[in-house]
Amino acid sequence: METTEKKKKRAQPRFDFTSWTKEQKRAFALYAAALCAVLLAVTVIAFFIVLRGPEKVMVPDVRSMDLADALVKLQERELYPRVTLRFTDNPQDKNTILEQSPEAGSIVKAGRRVKLTVSKGAVLDKIDNYVGKDLEEVKLQLQSAFSTTKALITIREPAVYRNDDAPAGTILEQKPLPGEQVSGPTILEFIVSLGPESVKAKVPSFVGLSMAEAVAAAEKSPFTVDFSLRQAKQGEPQGQVVDQQPKADAEEKVTARVKVVVSAPAPTPGMVSGLYVHKLQEYPYPVAVKLEALKPSGQRSLVASLKHPGGNFSAPFVLPEGSTLVLSALDREVSRTEVKKP
Repeated sequence: METTEKKKKRAQPRFDFTSWTKEQKRAFALYAAALCAVLLAVTVIAFFIVLRGPEKVMVPDVRSMDLADALVKLQERELYPRVTLRFTDNPQDKNTILEQSPEAGSIVKAGRRVKLTVSKGAVLDKIDNYVGKDLEEVKLQLQSAFSTTKALITIREPAVYRNDDAPAGTILEQKPLPGEQVSGPTILEFIVSLGPESVKAKVPSFVGLSMAEAVAAAEKSPFTVDFSLRQAKQGEPQGQVVDQQPKADAEEKVTARVKVVVSAPAPTPGMVSGLYVHKLQEYPYPVAVKLEALKPSGQRSLVASLKHPGGNFSAPFVLPEGSTLVLSALDREVSRTEVKKP
């Protein structure tokens, strides 16, 4: 049983206000009143903050505006820009707002970022100097420049050609002249070299070369070489050049075509030999033509790479069965052919 003394002790209150002095009671009352006032003020402020929330503003329409004017317009609404630049096909709209997000009229919180797409103008705003450059390289350059926008500058086809001492394909004259401003769609007109008119050279010797050596010699030759393939006659070596016309060392114009006859090589298991032939479009001067082989292993190898004026293109080959021959002219693929046994 608990003693009477313990019961009395437990019955006593934690805070015995009756024992406080008058000054202690007054101080406590002031402290409690101040605490209640602070809590009330905090509650009222929080209530109005929640009730009001962040200020709402309407997004202005800044499309077609100059970037500087658009920034001022956004600042007036306490909105901030996030700018992305983009080329267009109009040289006149440089620094103009093309797109915005959120759309005009949207209600958003003040301080929101607005995405702006701004024009960098046209990729080219003036005509370059193309004289002395290769026509095909200029075509690729313009194609690359306008790969993401509408072509603002195009080349009139066909160009005008004339004989000149400059290498074939070299641009001799242009219109419009270099430096002229581009104010809209522009057509370039070129006069292009066909090369010297009556250049002659000695025909190289092909007879006795292997198929690979003959192709390599054709690549270095100023002449266009037309290959043909036939079975070796009695006494003829297999897989070699057995005849050519014109004969070696004959002087001919470089526009002449040399006919080279190759004897078929001896059969090899898993390999296919043959003559690749494809009719190209006619070009005003010899252009870069490339024949590649995609082997079943995935390996890519070069069969022939030379200048060709168009018309019948031919090249002998020995490749694994199932390979694919890929022909390209001016770096553009024109044909794919699977290699099969005859």
